[in-house]
Amino acid sequence: MTAPAIPFALTRPAHIGQVHLVVSDLPRISDFYRKTIGLQPIETSPSGEVLGAGGQPLLTLTTEKDAARAPRNTAGLFHTAFLVPSRQELARWLAHAGENDVALDGASDHLVSEALYLSDPEGNGIEIYRDRAPEEWAYHEDGTIEMATRRLNLQELHASAPKGDWNGMADGTAIGHIHLQVGDILQADAFYRDVLGLKIMARYPGASFFASGGYHHHVAANIWNSRGAGVRQPNMTGLAGYTIRFNEQAALDTALAALDAQEIATTKTAEGWSLEDPWGIGLTLSA
Repeated sequence: MTAPAIPFALTRPAHIGQVHLVVSDLPRISDFYRKTIGLQPIETSPSGEVLGAGGQPLLTLTTEKDAARAPRNTAGLFHTAFLVPSRQELARWLAHAGENDVALDGASDHLVSEALYLSDPEGNGIEIYRDRAPEEWAYHEDGTIEMATRRLNLQELHASAPKGDWNGMADGTAIGHIHLQVGDILQADAFYRDVLGLKIMARYPGASFFASGGYHHHVAANIWNSRGAGVRQPNMTGLAGYTIRFNEQAALDTALAALDAQEIATTKTAEGWSLEDPWGIGLTLSA
């Protein structure tokens, strides 16, 4: 069997690795990500589990006693974006969703990608998308990228789905990007661009899109629900943290030096260097 091609998003100097959610009802949320989204269990325990695709860990779910449901206007997760290997796989997932009465929150053509949106039973946002080939993307003279939000023809996409049984997310599925709710866009720019070294690839009103190596975005941050939000409270459901993986040691070293210069505390762990962003969202940098 031929190994799936590595998606462009993951070949850049840095990319998103895994996402960690704290949930109230672990069995229910686990069942949703397995049966509805199509992830497979990799590690399980009474207090949590790791789910993924093709043996690659993508999503960690843990539960905490008396964890409070995060309010809608709290800084944290806007959505976790699962990047599937092809348009065929996006169509296959859409057909599965239709057969199982899965409610979508939206569907968009972003010029660089085609995306389906939904939420898990505890309100954590999810995007399932496929990228167009980078050769089809349009870049501006300043290196930013042309993106838009246009209607996606769901009927045409559904009709293109291959016949046959759906067996979950295909090998090669990855976390293509993570979209955050933050309290202030200028503060997000200062952290993700000026400290971590990501480039602003696009702006929408109230949102910035950051990436490494010419991707359309590995991290997005918006204030659409969360303008003015402060640091997340402890023992709260939702986004506990995520990982940025560096394919180039020099890029990681530069980010660590910038964190040190800004006196932003980091802790060395077995996974990498852990820290918190300005809103208390956990972040691990690894190479």
